[in-house]
Amino acid sequence: MPSSPDDSHPSDPLDVLVLHRTDNGVSWITLNRPEAMNAVTWEQRERVISLLADASADPSVRAVVLTATGRGFCAGADLRSGPATGGERVAGDVARTIRLGAQRLVAAVLDCEKPVIAAVNGTAAGLGAHLAFACDLVLAAESATFIEVFVRRGLVPDGGGAYLLPRLIGPHRAKELLFLGDTLPARDAERLGLVNRVLPDAELTSVAHDWARRLAGGPTRALALTKHLVNAAQDTDRATAFAAEAMAQELNMTTHDAQEGVRSFVERRPPKYLGR
Repeated sequence: MPSSPDDSHPSDPLDVLVLHRTDNGVSWITLNRPEAMNAVTWEQRERVISLLADASADPSVRAVVLTATGRGFCAGADLRSGPATGGERVAGDVARTIRLGAQRLVAAVLDCEKPVIAAVNGTAAGLGAHLAFACDLVLAAESATFIEVFVRRGLVPDGGGAYLLPRLIGPHRAKELLFLGDTLPARDAERLGLVNRVLPDAELTSVAHDWARRLAGGPTRALALTKHLVNAAQDTDRATAFAAEAMAQELNMTTHDAQEGVRSFVERRPPKYLGR
């Protein structure tokens, strides 16, 4: 599907700070504040959340790529931005800000019904690292690094870091990253299982494009159900997980793509999935 005219010629500042285009069923979301290492502002965060919700609802979108321009993927939240509160901070303000801000952004990735690929082009720090780790597949440039920067500032991790990391690499490795705050090169992140592939910088976009194309040509509803099962697996017991799997199979068999998959197997031909 070609890019829309509005996406090709951004007309307002927010459309410049978060670039967006849809190409052949793939929604490309690009953070574009390279001078700030793509630290996300309040407005950018809301824009990305909205675009991910749109991707879920749009049947013509079948995969999402989240990436950035410049040397940074995302340096975390821009603490200088945000709507004016107009009053003195009171108890509960910080928790509310985290719930409505960083946590909503990470949840938007986890809850997106389409597979989301992170193409990490540079430094991913704090919330930026968690934004990448929340994605379904993570590609990283060789120059990319990941930093759990919170401990360096005397802060507790936000954006679901203490939720995501133990599930991805286990509690001891998670604590090492969160307690020490050391810079983690892309190759080490790959070794730990936080990254699927590390690529030469010049190949990152082309490989992201290839993976997204493959996902966009797949059985979209089956992928959505599979994503839900995998994301929920570590929070459920075996009986619940097995019941959810059986129900997912039941739901999926009502889709065109599931029937096409079976039909193509019987007819000994490649399947042609339509995403429905």
